[in-house]
This record gives sequence, C-alpha cells and structure tokens, in this order.
Amino acid sequence: MKRFLTALLCGALLLQPVLIKAAPEAGTEAGAEEPHTAGPEVSSPSAFLAEASTGKVIYEKNADEKRPPASVTKIMTLLLIFDALSEGKISLADQVTVSEYAASMGGSQVFLEPGEVQTVDTMIKCIAVASANDACVAMAEHVWGSEEEFVRHMNERAAGLGMESTSFVNCNGLDADGHLTTARDIAAMSRELILTYPQIRDYASIWMEDITHTTAKGSSTFTLANTNKLIRQYAYATGLKTGSTDDAGFCVSATAKKNNMEMVAVVMGAETSKERFKDAVTLLDYGFGRTVKYVDEGIQALEPVDVEGGRERQVPVRQKEPFQYVDTDGADLAAIEKKYETEEKLKAPVKTGDFAGSVVYFLDGTEIGKVDIVAAKEVPKASYLNCLEQTLELFFPA
Repeated sequence: MKRFLTALLCGALLLQPVLIKAAPEAGTEAGAEEPHTAGPEVSSPSAFLAEASTGKVIYEKNADEKRPPASVTKIMTLLLIFDALSEGKISLADQVTVSEYAASMGGSQVFLEPGEVQTVDTMIKCIAVASANDACVAMAEHVWGSEEEFVRHMNERAAGLGMESTSFVNCNGLDADGHLTTARDIAAMSRELILTYPQIRDYASIWMEDITHTTAKGSSTFTLANTNKLIRQYAYATGLKTGSTDDAGFCVSATAKKNNMEMVAVVMGAETSKERFKDAVTLLDYGFGRTVKYVDEGIQALEPVDVEGGRERQVPVRQKEPFQYVDTDGADLAAIEKKYETEEKLKAPVKTGDFAGSVVYFLDGTEIGKVDIVAAKEVPKASYLNCLEQTLELFFPA
C-alpha cells in the first residue's frame, strides 16, 4: 500500500518551480504571433525541431522520410568516440596513426597522410569543425580496429536510441547504397550527444583553429574552418553538424541555447547551403518563441521510508533528478500539481539509489510525467544483535 501526499507548487518561495520563456526576437511586434497551427515556413523537404532536455517535439515535416544524411552521420561517429573516452577505452592524449585507407578518403578532409600521427583531441576537432572524412576513418580504426567494426557499433548505438529508420554503411557520410536516416533519428542522436557529452559544444563551437601536420616531408600548418556558419551567424548557436553530398543535398543538425533552453533543429535535403541555414534559423526562432519550460529541481525534504529487517528502522529518501516539462500551447504551468507516492516499506538490505516511490506531476488533472524517489543512503540487513537492540528500544525507549 502506498502513502499519497499532494502538494501545490506555488507554496514556499524556495520550492517554487522555474518557468522559462524565451523573449521575442528583436523586431517582433507584440501580439503579432501567427497561430500555433500555422507553423514555420520551411522550404527544405524534411525538417524536425525539438527541445533538447525533454525531447518535446515542436515541429516536424516529413520527419520519418529516409534520406542520405551526408556528414551529419558524424554525429554518431563523435558519439561513439566520446563513449570510448568515457569508458576509458581511449584518451584525448592518445596518438592516432593514420592508415593508407584513412588517408585515401575523398570529400571534405584535412589531408592526413599515411603514417601521420595526431592526438585524439586533434582528430575530434578535425571531425567536429572541418568535417574531415579522413579523420573519421582514422578514429574508427583507432577505437574499434576497423571501419567495418566501428560501423557495426554505430548501428547498435542507433538501435539503442530507438533510431528505427537508420542504417549506417560508413562512418563519414559519403554517399553509399543503404546509408540512410531520418530527421527524427538525427535529432535523437544529436540530443544524446549534447546531453551525455556536453563537452562536444567546446569542439563544435570552434570557428577556426590551426593544426600541425608532421610527416616525413616536414611540418606544415593547416587551418580548420567550421562548416557550420551558424556559429558566427546565429547568436545562440552551440553546434552541431553540417553535411552535403550530391545525393543528400544540404543538411544540418543545428543546436542553440537561449535562456536556459536548448533546441535541436534538423534540416535535410535543402537545395542550397543558404537555404539549409535559413530553415534552421527559422526553426530555432520558432522554437524559442513558442516554448515555455517548467523546471522543478526536486529539493524538497521528503519523509523517510520505513525499512523492514534493517540495521536502521528508516531510510532517508530524495527525488532522483529534477523534473522538466515543455509546453507550446500556452498552458498555465503555475497550475501544475505534484503528488508524492512513496513505498510503505522497503526490505533490507537497501542500497543508495534503490527505488522508493515516485513524484507524479499533473496539469489540469492529467499526468504529464513522473520522477523516481530513491533511497539516499544504504541500510544493511540487521544482524541478530541489531534486532535485539531494536526490540529492547521498544520496551525501554531512551
């Protein structure tokens, strides 16, 4: 049986949730907003817009149409590289030796030569900034031994993210039969990259930077120039990746942050680079103009939960993480209510982080989400002596 405690969010000031709304863009007249149903004017054949932290879909156009992604593919390549860094499989200081195969890649490249050595850190810059196909293959070989094995892991990672319409054939996005994805799937891997590895923004926001080629022929300097012009042209841009080939047209997954809200705008199949960036800006402005974000940090003190058979009779509990909700329909988010549903009793041993209940959020009587309540400390199983002491305390309280 569970205990139910209901609390309105407009209680004490300390506990009041944060409502975040982006200010209108300069030049926008008050009350001149078009109806929400109209949507933004996007000329590209496929597009998708979502709020990053919640994944709330704000706009879509042919978002499930399979198309070649070109170098936007590299978002997944970068995701696997950062996975390997997080797991300790590689380090930023690792020396990566370029194979003949990696050096032979056409398309956008930084002209790595066979036998040339660069650090992982430099290779990431080459991929994120200059969209280097040669650096992608060199890193694929460094992480998983071969591009084929790396691509296998790319597809596994995509499946784990629910990217059901995606199939990768290579790690750099060069046109190939069967190398396809969708705007929705691109947004999914983009969100995973920026939320799991926020340091990617430090690379994706570099405008220009020099690297040094050191080979048997000597040393030379090569300037990396960011292919994502939004980094300079859009004030709130944080990334993420462009791409273009004959088959794919012009594509971009654009991320931007304003007033503590981050958007992911995906454009596929634009006819020109200018059209690609224009559509991305249109989507981002639309998202920031329409979105209100509710945040409850979950710092409220909660009543402890009883423990059966533990060294201690109760365990302190806490909300596992903040709750976030995004609205695009003009709802009164100050009217959100929440209900605490804690377990009547936990059975020892209890580990830190064990499930102990939920905080359920409601708007106009409809559930809009929930967050786990978890144990805040360990409670080992009671020994015979502990049981005896607890029994004596019942008869002889202090």
